[in-house]
Amino acid sequence: GCGAKVGASTLSRVLKRMKAQQQQQQQQPSAAGAAVAAAAVDVELLQQVQLGVDDAALLPAPPPGHLLVSTIDFFRAFWPDAYLLGRIAANHALGDCYAMGATPSSALALAVVPYGPGRFQEAELGDMLEGALQVLSAAGCELVGGHSSEGPELSAGFAITGHVKPADVLTKSGLQPGQALILTKALGTGCIMAAAMRGQAKGRWISSCLEAMAVSSAGAARILRQHGCSAATDVTGFGLLGHAVEMGRASQVKLELSLPAVPALPGAAECISAGMLSSLHPTNTKAAAAVVDNHQQLQGQALHPLLFDPQTAGGLLAGVDAGAADACVEALRQAGYADACVVGTVLERLQSEGDAGGEPHMPLITISLD
Repeated sequence: GCGAKVGASTLSRVLKRMKAQQQQQQQQPSAAGAAVAAAAVDVELLQQVQLGVDDAALLPAPPPGHLLVSTIDFFRAFWPDAYLLGRIAANHALGDCYAMGATPSSALALAVVPYGPGRFQEAELGDMLEGALQVLSAAGCELVGGHSSEGPELSAGFAITGHVKPADVLTKSGLQPGQALILTKALGTGCIMAAAMRGQAKGRWISSCLEAMAVSSAGAARILRQHGCSAATDVTGFGLLGHAVEMGRASQVKLELSLPAVPALPGAAECISAGMLSSLHPTNTKAAAAVVDNHQQLQGQALHPLLFDPQTAGGLLAGVDAGAADACVEALRQAGYADACVVGTVLERLQSEGDAGGEPHMPLITISLD
C-alpha cells in the first residue's frame, strides 16, 4: 500500500530540484505555454496549483475543437543509468501520442526506486526525472505530477495527455491498397539489450542502440503527415510484424513486408546469430506464426527474428501513397532519421469484414525474402 511510497523528505528535495529545472525551461517559449495562453482559463488559478504540493493537477482545456488523447507506458530499467532511463521512458511514452497525430501537452510520472538509503533514492529519482524533463520540455509537454514508490528495481513510466484536431487523427485503420509502408527507425533494441544484460554486446552496439532510443518521433510524425500519411502506429513491444498485423486487421487489408529492406541497428544481426533474444521474443513469434502465409519459408532466413524483436522507443510505421514514398523517405533522412525506408506495401482489401474479425489468426502478411 502507501507504506511503499518514497519518504516525504526525500521526495520534497527531488521536487525542489525539479521545480528549479522547470522554471528555467519555462522561460523559453514552448508548445505547452502556447496552449495555456490560447485556452480560456484562469491562468492565475493554474499557477497556484504547484507540482508536488496539491492533490491533483489542474490542466487547461484543449484548443477549441480539439480532441483529448491519453496514453501511458511503463517499464523496468534495462540499463543502470537513471537519467538515461528517464529520457528513454519519456520518449517511449510520447511515441503513442505522435502515432495518433497528436500534440502532447502534459505528463504524469510513475517511478519505482530500489530500496536503500534516502540519499540513494533521492539521486536515482532526481536523475530519472531530470532526464525525463529534458525530453518532455523539448516536446512542449509539462510534467504536472506523478507517483513514486519503493521496489526491487528501478522502473519508470509516463501518462501523457495530448490534443489533436479530429481531421488530423491518425489511427491504425487508415491503410489503403497500393500504399507504401514506411519505417522511421532501425530495429534491434530488444536483442541488443538482451545481449548487453548477458555481457555479450559490444560497447558500440549498446551506444548506438541507446542513442536510437533517445531519438524523438515528433519530427518523423510531422514529415509523414506532410506527405499524406493516412495511418500510423509506433513499433514497440510486439515488434514490427506484430504491429503491422494490428494495422492490417484494423484496416481490413493484407500487407507485404520485405525482410531484406528492414533496417537493423549495428550489432543486431550478430546478437540474433548468437541467439541473444529478448524474453518477449518467443511470445511475439508464436503470435505471428498463424498470420504469416509463408511462415515456414521465413524460418530459413537468418535475420527473420528481427521482425519479432520487441522495440523500446521504436520508430513509426506508416502508410503513405506510393507516389509520395520516395520524397517522404528523403525528407525523413534529411531530418536525421537516417535509417528511414520503405519496408513493405499494402496489398488488397480483405474480402469481407468477417475475414479479419471472425478469423483473428488468418494469414494477413506475406514476407518477401528477396
